[in-house]
Formats: sequence, structure tokens, C-alpha cells
Amino acid sequence: MHETSHAKNELEHERGYVDGLYRRLDQLREEKARQLAEVRRSASAGSHQNRSERDAFATMYEDRLAQLNAVDDRLVFGRLDLDDGEERYIGRIGLSTEDLQQLMIDWRAPEAGTFYQATAFERMGVRRRRHLILSRRDVVAIEDDVLDAGLLSNDGSLQGEGALLAALNSRRTGQMSDIVGTIQAEQDRIIRAPLSGVTVVQGGPGTGKTAVALHRAAYLLYTHRDRLKSAGVLLVGPTDAFMKYIERVLPSLGETGVVMAGIGTLMPGVTTVPEHDEGAAALKGRLEMAQIIRNAVANRQRIPAEPRRLNVEGTMLTLAPRQVARARDRARATGKPHNEARVTFVKILLRELTEQLTEQLEASSGPGNNADRAYLAEDVRSSRDVRIALNLAWMPLTPEKLITELLSKPAHLAAAAPHWSEEDRALLLRPADAPWTEADVPLLDEAAELLGELDASAGRDTAAREAENRRDLANAERTLENVNASLVDSGVDGVVTAEALAQHNAVSTARLSAAERAAGDRTWAFGHIVVDEAQELSPMQWRLLMRRCPVKSFTVVGDIAQTSSAAGSSSWDQALEPFVGDRWQLEELTVNYRTPAQIAEAAVRMATAAGLVISAPKAVREGRFAPVVDRVPDLIPALLQAVPEELDIVDGGLLAVIAPEDQLDDVRRALTAEYGDRVGSGAGGPTQDIVLMTPRGSKGLEFDGVVILEPQLMLDSATARVGDLYVAMTRPTQRLRLISTGTIPEGIEG
Repeated sequence: MHETSHAKNELEHERGYVDGLYRRLDQLREEKARQLAEVRRSASAGSHQNRSERDAFATMYEDRLAQLNAVDDRLVFGRLDLDDGEERYIGRIGLSTEDLQQLMIDWRAPEAGTFYQATAFERMGVRRRRHLILSRRDVVAIEDDVLDAGLLSNDGSLQGEGALLAALNSRRTGQMSDIVGTIQAEQDRIIRAPLSGVTVVQGGPGTGKTAVALHRAAYLLYTHRDRLKSAGVLLVGPTDAFMKYIERVLPSLGETGVVMAGIGTLMPGVTTVPEHDEGAAALKGRLEMAQIIRNAVANRQRIPAEPRRLNVEGTMLTLAPRQVARARDRARATGKPHNEARVTFVKILLRELTEQLTEQLEASSGPGNNADRAYLAEDVRSSRDVRIALNLAWMPLTPEKLITELLSKPAHLAAAAPHWSEEDRALLLRPADAPWTEADVPLLDEAAELLGELDASAGRDTAAREAENRRDLANAERTLENVNASLVDSGVDGVVTAEALAQHNAVSTARLSAAERAAGDRTWAFGHIVVDEAQELSPMQWRLLMRRCPVKSFTVVGDIAQTSSAAGSSSWDQALEPFVGDRWQLEELTVNYRTPAQIAEAAVRMATAAGLVISAPKAVREGRFAPVVDRVPDLIPALLQAVPEELDIVDGGLLAVIAPEDQLDDVRRALTAEYGDRVGSGAGGPTQDIVLMTPRGSKGLEFDGVVILEPQLMLDSATARVGDLYVAMTRPTQRLRLISTGTIPEGIEG
């Protein structure tokens, strides 16, 4: 906008209005902080019901305060001037005066949709769309889209071009920024799509897939609050680095109620590492693993080959194979999971053994002996021989124990997967103490479904249970002593009982949000699931996610051309057909906002020359630099010579060095020796402006500059995929450099 007197006046007007919005935001913060403090001061007195009500208010105030704190940066970003003369400000949340006069509309509200959707060809009642460009709380510039066809030509392809390009050209920080002020029409249409069903968002690099996914999660929670508040929304990403990269976006959009999880974290209590063996990952990802795990569970319900003699208080009983078989069949007929059906199995055999013991004792004591035999059932139940026999026939199991033994004992795996070749089974076998991998999580989840809850007391004798109960009681008594002492110190009269403590704990649990409860509950059924980089998921991982959302309400985001996992998908139909048939809708993003045209074109040429079928989204901007290609005799010296030049070019931005996995350690040692703590991994940290990673580790991330080492190796190694190099080449927003001691992949140099 030209620096005219009118322009200056408009800028000053907007600064005044925005100052008023921030004053209102600060007033609301102070109000909620005061209300929260009052509730907390009164929380320790009164009845349990009163405390429960106060806890509910405290949770409400805490959530609102968190939201108000999260939206401080660039609170407002737009204004609509409508045909009827109304001026409508658009921001991260809705704001009103104390007498409910509207000051700003939440970007997710229906009335705000025209900010993203209106064009010169379909104005939707909008005369002008104004973009407010803020730095923190300060309005630094304004930009107008005049939509009156007689005043300004506009093809509707880009909205707020100056604001958009300013955002694209800004330095990367290692944390993803929201695009709420620069959402484009094709993105907005997907963000506001209906909740129900499966929406697939296919988009090449730089098209804003992840941003669309995050903004859609925020929009759905706002629009369908009643339905999703209790069920929650799950957002699944490919790596821990990726989840860290995006973690601030949703709070900045006014949402704190989404469960964000890497695919390897979806089994509560289990810590995982990446699955580096691609052969094992591919096998574990097959849907037939579900049947193999089912076989493994069935194989733990055993019938002895011969009758077993059992000593019960000096009397010998016989447990016949036919008895075990009959009890097993009746337990299976209940349809309950393994551990729950075991109760039926044990109950049947304990009753039959008690009857057998009763008959033997009555026979040995002679006729007419009608002594009370009620204690005999306990004798049978507590017999060591009986416990061993029942556990051998039907052992209570945890998912971890079942899968550990399946993958570490050749006989167990052979019995569960007899149709597999020895070579395939050998790929899965590993030591019993091996760490869990991301590919194991769906197997553990499947086992948990088949096994059900484990009775903590199953398989242990009475003495052991009583000893544990005594330990628990002693711990509880010590806890109560500490609680009562704290109350006395606080000036509160009275003694806390175990019952009161239990009620207090129940209230504390009730205070948790749906997101907090869902994060620790494997069986939680979400109202909607958003999956980013979804092309990487194996069929078993899809099976796990479908179980988490029985209503099959999904937003699936990815790019088939970027598939790098051996267990990933080659088409969306392949990924989804086993679970939802053809009941899914495809949306495509067609514009590359991130990658400069010169770099995007080189990546497309390389991928096409290597035989990869890709969609090539149109880049919206020319960069300052064409890709730089260095052919060198020695890799490390060339890298150390190139890095200072690249750091100077990105000028305080973020530089990624992407290398084949087998060269990562050597490169890290060299960079760390030269740059120390400035070298990081993933998306970096506050003081780390050089990050080192593999091509797959860079998936979903973006950097100001990228240096790729040995690009041909990314195509030639045994585990390589064309998509890996394609992903690496499309990460930069400004500059791409490739360094090779060998050949350069065809197409990169035009």
C-alpha cells in the first residue's frame, strides 16, 4: 500500500481498534484469573458435592485462561467491509464487550467463512477484505483486496498475496506457525468440510496439508462442540520430531482439546523406538497379523495330552483332557476376551474338582457321614497343583507377554503362523528384551483387544494376595497420615477417611478434560481422527486407528508420492478399502506455497526421471536461488566448507543437513566439532539453527535452507525409495544445495 495520507490514517485507525481488542483480552484474562483464584481458595472446604462443583468451575476457568493466553500473538488478522456498511473483524477467537457487543468474530464461525471464500467473481456481500499484518500486538501493515469487479481485477487464485508471501518468506523457527490469516479458498473449503465420513486430502509438497489438517481439527471442535467435547479429537503424526514441530499451532488457534500422538505412542504405558528393519516392518504391517495374534491367543488355551494327577490336602484328584476341553469350549462360547473368559474356564473346573474331592472323601469316610464339606472348595482353589494345572491350560496374559513370546520364541511363532516361510518368520524373531518398536504398537493393541483386562490377582496364591493387600493398606495409612498432617498445618479441622479420600480422587479424575482422559485410555472412542502423513501407515496401523473411531469419521492427509515406509500405501484405495470400502471422498490441494518454483521443478524432474508418478502442484513464487549442485572428492570437507555459506544466505534462519542414515554419525561428529550446541535434530531447538536428519526424519518439516548429502545413495541403497529424495528436496523455503562424491540423479540439473 502506498504511503499516502489516507493509507497512514487507515493504519492508525486499525492500530487504535486492535489496541482496544487487546485491552478487552487483558480484561478477560484478569477476570478469569481472579475467578480461578477465588475457586481455589475455597476448594478445601464444604461437602464433596460443593467441592465437585468448584472443581468443575476451576476446570472451566483454567481452560478459558489457557485459551486467552495462547492467542495473544497476532490476535486479529482480518476485516471484512460488507455491502450493508458493517465492518466485521476476524481473529483467533471471538470477543465481545461486557454488554455483548461483538468486537471480533472467531475465524471458525460461519460469518467468518467469507473472509476466505469471497472472490471478485463471487463477492458474497463483501466489498473489501483487509489483511491486518501484526508483529506480536502491533499492526505493522495492512493490505486490501477490493472485490468490487469494477475497481480491481482479481482472478480469485490468491487472497492476500502480500500477507501470504510475507508469511512464506519469514524465517523458520523450528516450530510450525498457523496460517489462519492467509488460508486460501481451496484450503478453507476442505477445512470446513462436513464432519461425517472419511475425507482424504491429497497434496504434494508445500501445499499446506498439515496446516489444513490442524485448522480442520480446530474448526471441527468449534463447530461440533457438543458432539466432540466429550469424545475428543485425535491427531496422529508420523514422528516425535513432527509432533514437536506442530505442537503450538492448535493452542494458537484457540483450541486446547485435541489429543496429539505419534503413531508409536498409541499404546499407553509402552515406549517405542523406530522400526529400522524394513522387512520386519512390512510383515508386522500386514492385516494377516491380526489372525496370527488370534492364533497365538488360542494356542495359550491348551488341552493336556494326558490326565494330570493333583494333590489336594493329601487327596489325589484326576484332571482329564476331556474335562479341560469341555471347559475350554464353554469358556470360548461366552465370546469374552481371553482373560475374562478364563474366569468361566476356572470356575467350571474348580466346581468339577470340588465335586470329585467331595465324592472321594465321602467314599473314604463311610456311609452316613454328613459332615459339612463347604471348606472343600477353598481347599481345591488354594491347592498348588490345581493352580499350576489351570494356569498351564489357560494362563492369564498381558499383551506385552503374549507379543514378546510370539516374537522371541520360534515354536510360538511357527504355531501361530504355520503358513509363513521360515525366512519370513526369521525376520520377526528377536531377543525377548528387545525394545518395542512403532510397528509393534498395532500388534500390542490387537492383543489387548483379544485378551481383555487382566485380573491382577489371577494366578497368585492367597498368601501372596494377602501380603499385597497388607502392603497396600500400610501405604494407604501412611498416605492418610500425611494428608491429615497437611490439613492440620493448613488450619483445617477434621480427619480424612479412606472413603473421603476415594471420593476426592474420583472428583479429581472427573476434572480431567476428555483429551486428558483419552490420552491414557487405550479403549477410548474418539469422535474424529485426523491423520497426517497418512500414506506411511501400514494396514495394521489403520486397523488400530479404525478401532479408536468406531463412527469412522476421519480426515486423512498425505501424498502417495511421498510414501517411504515399506508397509505404507501405494494408493488411497489400497489404504482405505479394507476398512471403509469406497466410502471416502478425495480432495486435492493444487498450489505449492512453500517451495520456490526452481526447487519444486527440479524435484519434480528428478522424481519423474526415476519413475515416480506424482502430482506437481503449481509453485506460487520464484525463489532467489536455483538449486546448487556440488560434485566433490571428499564429502565432509565439502560440507564444512558449504555450511558457513548456507548459514549466511538463510541469515538467521534454520538450515537442515539431510544425509543417508549410514553416514549420519560421521556427519554429526564433524558438524558438532565445528558448531557445538548449534547442531540439533528434528526441528531443532531455540539455540539450534543447524539440524541433521535422514530424509524420512524430515517428512512434514520445513527449513529455510537444506543441504542434501549423497543424493544418489538415497535412490540406490537397499532400503531407498524415490519418495525419500523427493521429500528431502522439497523441504526448503529458500535455498537447496546438493553435495555428492558420485553421480547426481537424473533430472535435478534440468
